[in-house]
Amino acid sequence: MKYARLGRTGLEVSRICLGCMTYGDPDRGNHSWTLPEDESRPFIRKALDVGINFFDTANVYSDGSSEEIVGRALRDFAKRDEIVLATKVNGRMHEGPNGAGLSRKAILAEIDNSLRRLGTDYVDLYQIHRFDPQVPIEETAEALHDVVKAGKARYIGASSMWAWQFAKYLHVAEKHGWTRFVSMQNHYNLLNREEEREMIPLSIDAGVGVIPWSPLARGRLTRDPEVTTNRSESDAFGSRLYDVEADRAVVAAVARIAEERGVPRAQVALAWMLARPGVTAPIIGASKLSHLEDAAAAVDLDLSADEIAALEKPYVPHAVVGF
Repeated sequence: MKYARLGRTGLEVSRICLGCMTYGDPDRGNHSWTLPEDESRPFIRKALDVGINFFDTANVYSDGSSEEIVGRALRDFAKRDEIVLATKVNGRMHEGPNGAGLSRKAILAEIDNSLRRLGTDYVDLYQIHRFDPQVPIEETAEALHDVVKAGKARYIGASSMWAWQFAKYLHVAEKHGWTRFVSMQNHYNLLNREEEREMIPLSIDAGVGVIPWSPLARGRLTRDPEVTTNRSESDAFGSRLYDVEADRAVVAAVARIAEERGVPRAQVALAWMLARPGVTAPIIGASKLSHLEDAAAAVDLDLSADEIAALEKPYVPHAVVGF
């Protein structure tokens, strides 16, 4: 495994981040395909074994049970100071007023709830889970600053939004001397490269680390288009992200290069992303132990300029999705 600084911070993270949405009670929340605790723990241990020190979850994943499962496993398998633990806030956690969003009340309540579920005194990275148009940016930014100053988070980050919205957040923090976002978790992969237009250049200029979600396009870059999985058949959100006939040519290019290299397709798609400007650590999901092995191997796979050009050539512009 290789490691890199997250943006301009001194924080060292593995070049692969394990996304933990896959691990959660399938009877809680709306992800029936998640793995229960006994099936989840081997993946977290395997991630540590291959050198991953960066773990990302969210309060809303499986109604909080992802945080519970991940927190217990990491306490059992690793020393707290050796891992980088990230979670997110915004999704609805209870019915009625103040049960979701990025108000001061919601943020200060939900950081405590997340810490309780994770079984830790602090998270390394606390991220807003999308933009909340109902709450003034100043209110959210100051509340996040106070979370950091209270010692409950070491750094703060953001996720998918328009670049102008992210720029406003960065400006407000600088204007008031508040804690600044150090990471952008956005939707970026070979099937949707629209973030190359504004968000990634903005992040590079601002010294913000890019940690893309869905780097394998919900698995679509790892298999033929006709092949489905239990998750893809029930993943309503994923079906809104990818359904373009032109994507077939990109998937075919990944398959061809993988065959020529004698490696799984996932390694090729991840190696491309790891070579992209601004990208610190793609966030991968793993429902098979081999997924973690492929991700770790991708860190050492160097693609040639011709291979990169072949992967990128079939791309056509897409609508921006994932907000």
